[in-house]
Amino acid sequence: MALLSIKIKISDRIYPMKVQPEDETFVRQASKSLEERIRQYQRSLGIQDQQDLLAMVAFDCLVDALKMEEKTSIERNKLIQKIETWQTDIEKVL
Repeated sequence: MALLSIKIKISDRIYPMKVQPEDETFVRQASKSLEERIRQYQRSLGIQDQQDLLAMVAFDCLVDALKMEEKTSIERNKLIQKIETWQTDIEKVL
């Protein structure tokens, strides 16, 4: 499938990108979310340096990703335990 050429604005800079058409919505949402987080840090912490803002946002995103990874792992383990319990119960019945 042909790549789609789009332009994304990050911290007052325009970045041309080539993305899969099915990824365009996610890329644009990510760009919008990034800009919102940058503005949030500017307002709440009074930081104006763009590099500092981007570093803080990157760190914040990584913390969020690690939290989500842990939550997913916990949920996956709970599901595996349920399946194992069901499997044991089924084996008992058979």
